[in-house]
Amino acid sequence: MERSVLKKLLDWKDSPYRKPLILKGVRQVGKTWILKEFGKRYYENTAYFNFDENEEYKQFFETTKDVERILQNLMLVSGQKILPEKTLIIFDEVQDCPKVINSMKYFCENAPQYHIACAGSLLGIALAKPSSFPVGKVNFMQINPMTFSEFLLANGDENMVSYLKSVNVIEPIPDAFFNPLYEKLKMYYITGGMPESVRMWTEARDVSAMQEALSDIISAYERDFAKHPNTSEFPKISMIWKSIPSQLARENKKFLYKVVKTGARAREYEDALQWLVDAGLVHKIYRSTAPGLPMAAYDDLSAFKIYLADVGLLRRLAQLAPTAFGEGNRLFTEFKGALTENYVLQTLMTQFEVTPRYWTQANPPYEVDFLIQRENDIFPIEVKSEANTTSRSIKKFKELFPDKVRLRIRFSLDNLKLDDDMLNIPLFMADQTDRLIGLALEKRLTE
Repeated sequence: MERSVLKKLLDWKDSPYRKPLILKGVRQVGKTWILKEFGKRYYENTAYFNFDENEEYKQFFETTKDVERILQNLMLVSGQKILPEKTLIIFDEVQDCPKVINSMKYFCENAPQYHIACAGSLLGIALAKPSSFPVGKVNFMQINPMTFSEFLLANGDENMVSYLKSVNVIEPIPDAFFNPLYEKLKMYYITGGMPESVRMWTEARDVSAMQEALSDIISAYERDFAKHPNTSEFPKISMIWKSIPSQLARENKKFLYKVVKTGARAREYEDALQWLVDAGLVHKIYRSTAPGLPMAAYDDLSAFKIYLADVGLLRRLAQLAPTAFGEGNRLFTEFKGALTENYVLQTLMTQFEVTPRYWTQANPPYEVDFLIQRENDIFPIEVKSEANTTSRSIKKFKELFPDKVRLRIRFSLDNLKLDDDMLNIPLFMADQTDRLIGLALEKRLTE
């Protein structure tokens, strides 16, 4: 499988400012595989240490802060050679090893010639705890579920990916590409971007194995809920997690605690929800009161939407059968277009540094699905799960904030086009959003 994060890892390897790397990402998103693949391609050898399988390795970090001694012990116990610049050292499952995480400070200061990458399935939780964390002594990198483009590559559709990347004019996509891409996107909604699920489909074309892979991943996440230090939070985390499909199936997708449990209050459940956010299992998107910079200054902290890390996991958690693939646009429109919104958010998270927001107004009701920041501009985004769409809310947004809106963006099943300041992006081109916005802005300047 070809993952775009490999290029980022190569940039890290070649950087003169390289520090030990912490690779974050949810369980089974492919962190270990990508680091081993990276080591195989770009280093003479890889020294791999898993602290879950070999808990005794932790002792080497508890008795000394001398990195040469630590490395010597690891080489002796594992029989692996470790050479400066030539070996990639992988420390895996480090989330329960604060001393290992803390040692990155000493590797950074005293042995920068060694290339070290750390990974762990609940690292986000560990890093959220106030402990002696090596601030400023590590580089961070996020690995997300596979994008639609990566799914196409895994499926042997390199020509489709090449075509999408080659589009450099805002004009309709020919049917010869549009129709197959639309069908393949439906399949991506079913598999999602978790590598194991994608592999079961692209290599074996086995729908039941793909379903089972997703079920196993969800079960693994649910077992992880028990790892919350306060055991009384476990049922609350589980209830929030199971409520997500019903939260997204409502017309107004604002998160409501009463959907989790009748009479539930924020203060009882916010720790459990924060655990899911820190674990990277859900994305929390705040309501913005106005399009201004910095975006965080306009957050309404009492109103937010929750999405899952992956569209395939959402489909499986909602128990929507893969047979929906054959039912026209059903996958796009199911649960008020929730799968489509989740998919769009997933791809925006990989392209833009600032977490998207959303905007609403109460009387009369208007809602803009997402606001994104690109450089110093904020763009409103509407997600439509059908073709031939009308955009009442995004029109209202422009009336209210005329000076702030350089371009409005709509994702739908319609073809690629720029209509005055409205850029319509076909859903299968969502991975190209950043580039397409640039092309649309250039086109508007020249007209």
